[in-house]
Amino acid sequence: MTNAIRAWFERHFSDPQVLGLAAVLIGGFAIIWLGGGLLAPVIASVVIAYLLEGLIGVLERYRAPRLAAVLVVFIAFMTTLFFVMFGLLPLLSSQATQLLQQLPTMLGRGQELLLALPLTYPDLFSEQQVLDLISQIRAEAVIIGQNAVQASLASVVGILTLLVYLILMPLMVFFFLKDKLAIVAWVKHFLPEDRRLAGQVWADVNTQIGNYVRGKVIEIVIVWIVTYLTFALMGLQFSMLLGALVGLSVVIPYVGAVAVTFPVAIIAYFQWGFTSDFAYIMIAYAIIQALDGNVLVPLLFSEVVNLHPIAIITAVLVFGGLWGFWGIFFAIPLATLVQAVLKAWPSAAPPAPDPG
Repeated sequence: MTNAIRAWFERHFSDPQVLGLAAVLIGGFAIIWLGGGLLAPVIASVVIAYLLEGLIGVLERYRAPRLAAVLVVFIAFMTTLFFVMFGLLPLLSSQATQLLQQLPTMLGRGQELLLALPLTYPDLFSEQQVLDLISQIRAEAVIIGQNAVQASLASVVGILTLLVYLILMPLMVFFFLKDKLAIVAWVKHFLPEDRRLAGQVWADVNTQIGNYVRGKVIEIVIVWIVTYLTFALMGLQFSMLLGALVGLSVVIPYVGAVAVTFPVAIIAYFQWGFTSDFAYIMIAYAIIQALDGNVLVPLLFSEVVNLHPIAIITAVLVFGGLWGFWGIFFAIPLATLVQAVLKAWPSAAPPAPDPG
């Protein structure tokens, strides 16, 4: 047994390049795992700068000076950020507040529908089952209300933290972009000298991750805008809020679209009931999802490595459990990284026995 373990270790870790790659991966994971909370603004700034670097590269290909390209992209980024903070978020907050105000009325109508089930379907539902279900819903509503109160009490600290982030992160993004070459050269001093295998993995995965993340941001924006315009033109309440939910749902493949169907259907039902307007909204929502999956995704992610659905769902569960929303958002790029590492990892086959 000991000899087998030693042989496996020598076969997979005898190459110094493998040790260098392992050191880089373990070091990066340790920094994110142990210091992710403290370094969240820095990590977020690095991610934003990485995303904006693609736009800077486009300008540089047209022979724009590096500093000029950085300034143009950074100004566009700040303009977008201010629009989101002072134009979009207040509208979303207003619609969320209106939805919470209407929630008791929706719960009351939902309770009436549940109480009618034993009369309509006596063989399927008993009165006691419905009463138990209503009690559970009320208990959950109380918990949600308590969480909302706690969130409002902690909102002052959250606002102060947000203000600090809004000051620090744009500064860090700017300097990460402007001094990219110097920062990369400084980081290389801390990496193993023999890092050719790590460089090969990074070169293989860099295009994939960049294309995926930028494409995912574009997909979120397009789906959000199209859904908002469709719902608003059809007269659905809370169209901006629902459009945001539908747009963000594309972050979680397969599961997100199904999960967001419920709030869309519930709000449409309480606004119109089971009428033709309700059917039209659900048909429009289904068309948006079909166009996203069959047209938009192939166009945006044609160069991204295809992963099996089981691998995608596993990555979402694992990285989402480790890092929450951002783990879910970067689940597919991280799965692509794991795939590239496994593909590039040298594995010398054991010597064949001598036939003589």
